[in-house]
Amino acid sequence: MQVKRVLEDFLPKSTTRRLVLLTGARQTGKTTLSKSSYPDLRYINLDAPENREAARAMPTSSWGRDVGNAVIDEAQKSPVVFEKVKYSFDAEDISFCVLTGSSQILLLKKIRETLAGRVSLHELWPLMACEIFHGGGGSKMPPPLVDGLFTETPLDSLLGSVPGILLDDSDARQRDAEAHLLQWGGMPALLRLPGEERWKWLRDYEYTYLERDLSDVARLDHLEPFRKFQRLSALRSGSLLHYSELARDAGISVDTARRYLEYLRISYQNVLLQPYHRNITSSVIKTPKLYWVDTGILRQLTGFRGEPTGNLYETYVVGEIFKWMKTVQRAGGLYFYRTRSGLEVDLLLETNQGILGMEIKARETVTPPDSRPLRDVAQGLGSEWRGGIVIYRGREIRKIAEPSIWAVPSRRLFIG
Repeated sequence: MQVKRVLEDFLPKSTTRRLVLLTGARQTGKTTLSKSSYPDLRYINLDAPENREAARAMPTSSWGRDVGNAVIDEAQKSPVVFEKVKYSFDAEDISFCVLTGSSQILLLKKIRETLAGRVSLHELWPLMACEIFHGGGGSKMPPPLVDGLFTETPLDSLLGSVPGILLDDSDARQRDAEAHLLQWGGMPALLRLPGEERWKWLRDYEYTYLERDLSDVARLDHLEPFRKFQRLSALRSGSLLHYSELARDAGISVDTARRYLEYLRISYQNVLLQPYHRNITSSVIKTPKLYWVDTGILRQLTGFRGEPTGNLYETYVVGEIFKWMKTVQRAGGLYFYRTRSGLEVDLLLETNQGILGMEIKARETVTPPDSRPLRDVAQGLGSEWRGGIVIYRGREIRKIAEPSIWAVPSRRLFIG
C-alpha cells in the first residue's frame, strides 16, 4: 500500500524553475515520493555503479541535453553531479531537478559548495500517525491538531472547537494507527508485511545501516564498538545525555562517543532535545536529552518487545511533534525544562505567539494534579504563556486546569 505523504503537498511543482533536495534516512520513502510527485521527470539512481560512471564521464556541457530535468537518487554517491547540475541550471539548460539522498552531511556540504541560493530543502521522515491513519488517496490531508499549536489560534479556542470524544469508528482507527507506530515505528515497508517478517525487516535494516549509510559518513575499521554504542544510546532514548557515562559503558573515549552520536544524528537516526535556555524559576539543568526518531528501530536495537513503557511513549510523542515541524517547516523551538530543585516539564514549544508547555503521561487517565508542573512554569512565564497540554493515552479532550491547561489524547493531537 502506498501511503500519501504530508510532504507531497509542500514540494515545488516541476513547472517552476527550482532545484529540490530531498533528504532523509534510508527506506523512509524518498524514491517512491519523488517518482510519484514527478512522474514526468527522468529517474536516475546513482546507487548503481554504471550510472555513477556514466554521470562522471558525461561532459558537463551536454548534461542539459542528455539528462535534462530529472530525479537523481542517492546523489551523494557521485559528488561531481552537483557541479554538472549547477552548470546546467545556471546556463538554463535545465529548469528543474530533484536530488535525493540519505547522507545529510555530504549532501549539505555539496549544497553549500555548489548550489547555495538555488535549492529548496526538504526532509522526509518515517511515517507519522496522520499518514498511517489517512492511508492512500490523492486529496490533501487535513492538518492534525498539533499544527494548530503553531498558529495564532488561542489554545482554548483550538481545543474547545473539536469534539471531546469521538463516538464513531474513528477512535478505533486512530488507536490502530498509533498502536502500529508504538509497536513497529514508521518505516513504510512494514505496512505490507506480517508481524514476524516485520522483525526480520528491522533486523536487516540495522545491518544495512551499518554497512551502507554509516559508510557514507564515516570510515570505521571496526564496527563492533559503534554497534555497541548505537544500542546503548537507544536504551537511553528519553534520558539526559551524559557523554562520559555513555562512553564508559561503551568502552570508548568521550570524543569518540561525541563523534559516534554525530554520525547517528546526521543519518537521521536520533535527535537531541535542548533544555530551555531561560531560567524561569530556579537553576536549570543544561544537559540535552537524547531521543531516537523511530520507535521500531529503537525496539530492534534494544530488543524490547513488550507494551510501551513511559520512555518509549515519550519517544513516540516527541518524534511526532519533531517530524511534523520538520516536514511542514513550522517555525518554532522544541525544548524540555528541568531545574535542580526538581521542577520538570517534558516539553516547551516556543512559537511566535508564546510558549506552550506539555506533559507526557503513558496512561489512560489524567487528573488535575498532573498539571502542577505546567502551572508552576506558567506562573514563571507570565504573559508569554499560551497554555499547557497533558498528552496521554485516554479518550477525551478536556480542560483540567487554568491557565488554559488541557488533557489531550496523543492520537487526537497527531491525527485529529
